Amino acid sequence: MPSPVVTAIRSGNAPAPAKMAAARAALPLPPEDLLEVLVVLNQDENEELRSTAAKSLNEFDSERMKQVVSLKDTPRDVLQYLCSWRGGKSGVYEAIILNDTTPDQGIQDLARWSKDTSVLELIAINQERMIRYPDIISALIENRASTPEAVRRATEVRIEFFEKELGAKRIEEERRARAAAASAALGLRYVEEALVDLIDEDIPAEDLKLETALASDDDPKIGPEFLKAIRDEVQRVHETPVPEPPPVVGENSAADAQVDAETQQVVSEILNQMKADGEEATVERLTIMQKIARMTAKARVQLALKGNREARNILRRDSSKSVILGVLGNPRITESEVEAISAMKTLPEEALRLIALNRQWIRNYPIVHNLVRNARTPVATGLPLLNRLFPKDLKALTSNRNVPDVLRKQAARLVAAKRI
Repeated sequence: MPSPVVTAIRSGNAPAPAKMAAARAALPLPPEDLLEVLVVLNQDENEELRSTAAKSLNEFDSERMKQVVSLKDTPRDVLQYLCSWRGGKSGVYEAIILNDTTPDQGIQDLARWSKDTSVLELIAINQERMIRYPDIISALIENRASTPEAVRRATEVRIEFFEKELGAKRIEEERRARAAAASAALGLRYVEEALVDLIDEDIPAEDLKLETALASDDDPKIGPEFLKAIRDEVQRVHETPVPEPPPVVGENSAADAQVDAETQQVVSEILNQMKADGEEATVERLTIMQKIARMTAKARVQLALKGNREARNILRRDSSKSVILGVLGNPRITESEVEAISAMKTLPEEALRLIALNRQWIRNYPIVHNLVRNARTPVATGLPLLNRLFPKDLKALTSNRNVPDVLRKQAARLVAAKRI
């Protein structure tokens, strides 16, 4: 409870003689009240009162002042003022710094002007206050009197709690923006954040549109027939009307069940393929599969054409022929991936035929060997490849019951002709 004298002086109702007596520190007041009065009068409109109070404040006993500023109930405006007052000793400022009720702005002022290294280092120790009021960090770093230790502490707090956090927020914002752009390019009516992890960073979201795939340049290493077949399929998908989106979950339970069933079917087919290939389906991968399965067939084709290795590894097992052809038309697909695809027992005949049309891939012996042994490879595609087989592989083909009879008999003829 403030004393009547302090209340009167603060309110401006104290008589002029009483205010002057207080400014001279002549009133019988306890130290905490006297210090408060002197701080108030230091800001009075009357110049004589201000100068008298300033003189008394400079002469205030340092030990008593230290005790007062250490109290939790010392008015915050008093502590704030003393942070910018330059007539105190180190012990007074240290007590102010250690008082949790001292305003953060006052500590910032003190950090900006003080030349006392012990004071500056004490400010730098309080990490919590710097996090709460980051301007203190700047004040310490910019103060030439700050010790290397004080600057180090302030800098560490800035990096750890602000620059890293800001960087993380910026990265997250960029990821969301890219996911939104990619989702829009795929024609999704929702933002699928998983797309960010399925598309290489250097591919603009705009390139996900089918129009971009249709406008791609010819590659003589691949061959015109392969590219034409891919473009024809992409054009067909591009011109196919996109079905209306399913109702919002909860509005139509029957429709929801149908959508969930379709999604689960796609996921199940992919999982079965992975199991057959001996690949493990982790929880993370299963989640990504479910998100891909939610997409329309057209969106999956677009993703197949531009997706990264993980996307291709999932989509090459899709039940849609168009999606698989999209994977084969992805300019970043590697020959090792094509080698694995050519060995798939569920691959559509059209996909196997297209692999054989690719001039670059057909130079890869494991791919040729897989095509010939794949039961789903069209006979017209497999027959010309027999002449490329190594003798031992050609001979093994004569007893392979998984290939068509026509291929097996032709292999036998070649073996006999070459006397293998």
